[in-house]
Amino acid sequence: MSADARTAARGKGPPVLSGGWPLLGHLGALRKDPIALFQRVRDELGEIGEINFAGNRVVMMMGEEAQEAFFRGSEEQLDQAAAYPFMTPIFGQGVVFDGTPEQRKQALRNQSLTAKFMKGHAESISREVRRMMDGLGEEGEIDLLDFFSELTIYTSSSCLIGREFREELGPEYFRAFYELEKGTDAIAYVNPHLPLPAFRARDRARRQLVELLSAVFERRRKNPDASPELFDVLLGLKDEAGNSRYSIDQITGMFISLMFAGHHTTSGSAAWTLIEMLRNPGVLASVVGEIDELYADGREVSHQALREIPRLENAIREALRLHPPLIILMRKVVYDLHYKEFTIPAGKLVGVSPAVSNRMPECFPEPHRYDPDRYNLGREEDKQSFAWIPFGAGRHRCVGSAFALMQIKAIFSELLQDYVFELAQHPDSYRNDHSKMVVQLEQPCRVRYRKRKAKVNIKLREAQASPSPARKGSFRICVDHDLCQGHGVCADEAPGIFEVDKRENQVILLVPHPDEEMHRRVALAVEHCPSRALSIEE
Repeated sequence: MSADARTAARGKGPPVLSGGWPLLGHLGALRKDPIALFQRVRDELGEIGEINFAGNRVVMMMGEEAQEAFFRGSEEQLDQAAAYPFMTPIFGQGVVFDGTPEQRKQALRNQSLTAKFMKGHAESISREVRRMMDGLGEEGEIDLLDFFSELTIYTSSSCLIGREFREELGPEYFRAFYELEKGTDAIAYVNPHLPLPAFRARDRARRQLVELLSAVFERRRKNPDASPELFDVLLGLKDEAGNSRYSIDQITGMFISLMFAGHHTTSGSAAWTLIEMLRNPGVLASVVGEIDELYADGREVSHQALREIPRLENAIREALRLHPPLIILMRKVVYDLHYKEFTIPAGKLVGVSPAVSNRMPECFPEPHRYDPDRYNLGREEDKQSFAWIPFGAGRHRCVGSAFALMQIKAIFSELLQDYVFELAQHPDSYRNDHSKMVVQLEQPCRVRYRKRKAKVNIKLREAQASPSPARKGSFRICVDHDLCQGHGVCADEAPGIFEVDKRENQVILLVPHPDEEMHRRVALAVEHCPSRALSIEE
């Protein structure tokens, strides 16, 4: 950022939302109904509005234009880590938000999330789903939070850490995670170490995870046949003095952060996808028909097959829009942020609300209606990169978004082939618990299931390649480096046109103006880019 931008003429301060309690400000409203609180900011104050969380002043930035300014802000001006000190008791000292900038940058380079490894993850997830299905029997009833929380602990650990490590895990891990999540109560803004039952449960759960993982590492250390996996490698790293670079406590924090990314958000999103499809039987029938047709030839669930399920993917995207897994995304202002006529001074927090953004009527017609057709060709409402933000946007967009979508598609590819589900409660009784900063389903959230009868033999459609429309002249590839996260999907789809700089975790465009013969490969790269960083300009 230039010195001129730092010293731009000071604008007026953000307007402050009315109401609030003495000392605690709007913290009570945040715990009771955060989405209503954030919506009130937009309704009453517009694009910019300040709220008070027990002395922590948070300036909400609302609307697509203001949110773009938020997501495109540089790390030197808008510090993500400084905005979440209350997460340190969960992740631990020196991990994630409490870590150094280099540690956080390293986390974004998780090789298990690149295109090279994603191809093998579909089979791993499918295998774990079938193991869970073996315990279901012919019919019964499950709690969606318990079922998907346990399932995604296994799928995420198998894919992101290693198959042998996954075999060490049992149901006690997801129960410990459930207790950890209680520690994200909004009262942590005041003090995350207050002697409250939720915080005591959080600390007990973390100690339990340290004990559980210590036992895992000790068993693996004594097993000569154990293959080195992620955490074994981390344990073996030494500093210059020959001491272990990471303690068991820090590695537990890394495990927790990986599982938060790969397990928590996916479990909630999978549950809401099923609930919304059951509330909308026409959508469910369409998705089941698509899955039956795709797998009618007996093929296995694979990465390639999962790219061919647009109805299911649309159903998932719409559940994510209506039920994003995070209430608020925040940054701390390091030096004054200028937006239009406003100046947000250094020291304050800025935030956006995915729940409010995803229901902006100017971007999403009939915003409260579950409508998977929003993502069909011609509408594609999820391409509004700074409005459709269940995964965030910009350089801090969730690096696991592609993995999360693929994971949920693999889960339902297996479940819906073998089981029929129905709601076990009133349709309106399913809701999220918003008393915590980490959103989770409120229990009970139960559904009934039964084994499907023999499937109807469906005649497969013949694959027909859609001819590219005639074009005159050349085309240009545009890369938005603020959005690129280096997944490498483009290089996989169009080698020779794209390459990933592994050091910078950014795509390099080798051929800015490809010829017409390359158009199809480039179009696939654009279509499957997880962070929507690519576009074609004709």
